[in-house]
Amino acid sequence: MATTAAGRYSQLVAGRQSFLDRARDAARLTIPSLMPPDGHNATSTLPTPFQGIGARGVNNLASKLLLALLPPNSPFFRMVLDDLTMQKLTGRPGMRAEVEKGLNIIERAVMTEIESSAIRVSAFEALKHLINDGNALCYLMPDGGMRVFPLNRYVVHRDPMGNVLEIITQETVAPSALDPKIRDAVLGPQVMNTNPESTEKTLDLFTHIRRNPKQWTVYQEVAGKKVPGTDGQYPLNKTPWIPLRWTKIDGESYGRGYVEEYIGDLRSLEALTQAIVEGSAAAAKVLFLVNPNGTTTIKTVSTSPNGAVMAGRAEDVSVLQLEKFNDFRIAFQTIEMIQQRLAFAFMLNTAVQRNGERVTAEEIRYMAGELEDALGGVYSILSQEFQFPLVTRLIHQMERSGKIPPLPRDLMRPTITTGLEALGRGHDLNKLRTMLAEIAPLGPEVISQFLNVGDYINRVGTSLGIDTAGLIKSQEEIANAQMEARAQALVEKLGPKGMDIVRDQMNPANGNTNGPQIEAAAQAAAQAGQ
Repeated sequence: MATTAAGRYSQLVAGRQSFLDRARDAARLTIPSLMPPDGHNATSTLPTPFQGIGARGVNNLASKLLLALLPPNSPFFRMVLDDLTMQKLTGRPGMRAEVEKGLNIIERAVMTEIESSAIRVSAFEALKHLINDGNALCYLMPDGGMRVFPLNRYVVHRDPMGNVLEIITQETVAPSALDPKIRDAVLGPQVMNTNPESTEKTLDLFTHIRRNPKQWTVYQEVAGKKVPGTDGQYPLNKTPWIPLRWTKIDGESYGRGYVEEYIGDLRSLEALTQAIVEGSAAAAKVLFLVNPNGTTTIKTVSTSPNGAVMAGRAEDVSVLQLEKFNDFRIAFQTIEMIQQRLAFAFMLNTAVQRNGERVTAEEIRYMAGELEDALGGVYSILSQEFQFPLVTRLIHQMERSGKIPPLPRDLMRPTITTGLEALGRGHDLNKLRTMLAEIAPLGPEVISQFLNVGDYINRVGTSLGIDTAGLIKSQEEIANAQMEARAQALVEKLGPKGMDIVRDQMNPANGNTNGPQIEAAAQAAAQAGQ
């Protein structure tokens, strides 16, 4: 193994090259700035695609994933207690509600940290790289926020099961940007004075993260020398370095991008669109041809004003035409067919509604659900390799900074509730709606007789991801309200005498505080009235 981070980086680059070339091919047809060509710098220009459906598809799919993985105004995870601990707490009156209230405070604190540190912006960038490149590296900075490293700026080494063993990042820095003490220790105390152009030149800064049996170790290196003060350690399950991949392929250290799966359609669309654009530009050129042997002269055609009456023959003048209408029509029909396939692949809104005059809302919901189901595998891998490490590291950082109290690791853990989990709740909601629509023709009497409406409402709220605690009345609250209504009706019927009887029966001193006592009061009032 190489003794320096730069040497190890050079060794691992060979295994990354094929994935990097594929990512550049994909970016050339979607968003070229995501993965510029090799050798690109600030003075060079990027290629411009002839079609925009690739860029539109990447942005649209990244937006949908961002809303599914990091939904606004609601936590994408829940803090849950160990089953045995929760069972013990359940036996103590009011304790479960208090514990859940405390866990909810922690959830909201973590979500506030995500919003205040603009992690969502970096996550959107990472998702675009995942869709196009298939890989991205996220780094949660200690002072808040998240950095994203594209595939051409890092290498990763995994074992055959996909566990990360080693990560090395490469950054470009100017010597003047380094701390003076670090610059003197690494480059020498006289480097800035002996080389006047040193401020214009750049250096490669390598960050080497390596997994050990008990922890992660990290250090930085410049010019083949370790930077003083950069050594560090992270717990195994709380590292701020999160390497992402779109697909998991056993035995490979990198993933494959989503665009790569449809790169054939994108290439065909690019070629046909270029042909149509260039052909249309040629067809738009207006060129008059004048018969040199005719009676109409070139000067007459070129200098005559609009509406003038001139001597000449119409047969002497013609307009140059390409005669390619049928060829263009075939190319255009092929373009429409490819665009439709890509619209379904990237979940564009135009793919949900088919062409037709009578498209029902149920049909649109069904097709939208089918498209969402196609992302089930993506939700699974991103919940394991992005959402869970993200929330685990954020909780660790907030504990160290004192923003939340230390949590017992053996009793409490975060559970992801969005992505694939939300997809399953969406299917449950559709089944509940279908069941209610099927039994609705039986009439409200049958529904009220056989359907537990309260349980149905709770299940709908759960499927929608809504916390129904305190929102939906319990059976006891409903019973008390009914009893109070009966007692009130009897009191109004009997007058002041009945009110005194009800008030006496409901006196807390007599132990009468709930529904049965209300019923007893009502019965007493009724007997007194008789």
